[in-house]
Amino acid sequence: MKLKNALIMLLSCIGIMQAQEMEMMFVGTYTDGGSKGVYSYRFNQETGEAVVLDSLEMTNPSYLTISRDQRLMYVVSETHDDKASLNIVRITENGGMRLIDTAPTEGQDPCYVAVKDGLALAANYSGGSMSVFRLKQCGTLAELATKFLGATGGPDLSRQQTPHVHCACFTPDGKYVLATDFSADRILSFRIEGQNVIANDVSARVSEDYGPRHMTFSNDGRFAYLMSELSGKVTVFAYHEGWLETLQEIVSDSVGARGGADIHLSPDGKFLYSSNRLKADGIAIFAVDNQTGLLTRIGYQPTAAHPRMFNITPNGRFLLCCCRDSNKIQVFRRDADTGLLTDTHQDIPLSKPVCVQFF
Repeated sequence: MKLKNALIMLLSCIGIMQAQEMEMMFVGTYTDGGSKGVYSYRFNQETGEAVVLDSLEMTNPSYLTISRDQRLMYVVSETHDDKASLNIVRITENGGMRLIDTAPTEGQDPCYVAVKDGLALAANYSGGSMSVFRLKQCGTLAELATKFLGATGGPDLSRQQTPHVHCACFTPDGKYVLATDFSADRILSFRIEGQNVIANDVSARVSEDYGPRHMTFSNDGRFAYLMSELSGKVTVFAYHEGWLETLQEIVSDSVGARGGADIHLSPDGKFLYSSNRLKADGIAIFAVDNQTGLLTRIGYQPTAAHPRMFNITPNGRFLLCCCRDSNKIQVFRRDADTGLLTDTHQDIPLSKPVCVQFF
């Protein structure tokens, strides 16, 4: 009996370990090259291997995020017409996906979505706006509550001639929304009151011709990190009550490609990564001083063509980079001690991948 119980416990532990190794991931694509839309995979966090589970047809699902209870996925459909929309997809245990709701964003080319506490935000790049949706208790869309417009003012007449809002994110304290006003070289702040989002003020300004794009926050919420597309610089801010104070600017794109893209911290907060496109495609690697939030550049990892968005596995062992123009997701092993990346050559082939999120 003791041997039987020991065997049961051993098998149970093995099952738990295997479950911890496996992670669900979802990938958004541009669909003008032959992909169907959104894809789900089972990703092994120990070996770096991926197995496709399901696909869901949708036009240009270029960005997606997953609800806190992991039952729903919110996906933009990035189109340059009135079909631009925010879609809600139900996720099953085996990675299956089913579209259950959709609504127009009333802004062209939505390229970012964030969800929290009964609100969904969509950043509309060509529309130059941020759409705010109220959500029902079940998580589906209730209504488009309001829309906020960005501005112009930047000097690049080819890239900043019309308003562009590139991302909109909730602050760690849950009290505010910050949105990157790309063409005006500033970060806008909005106050949250229940299911209402109210324009607050300009949270921070960056230098002219920066083109602020994506943001992320430190685990303790004290610091924010901004990747600017045109300048190719990362800006470090101190964050407090909706306001950002500039602490540091450091180069990510050292060749002036004007294609800065995505930015993420490692799960332990010790390293920061930012992707650069158009020339010298790759990912800049920075060490983070957790006391001051300041960065030190420690490396650069070349990638395949056009590294748009990337993400790090929850256990921190792998970084997956969506290389749009090489039609694949590159899988890099991440050294937890040095922060440096190594190409595993376990590429995931897919037409025009641009977003990867983990379940």
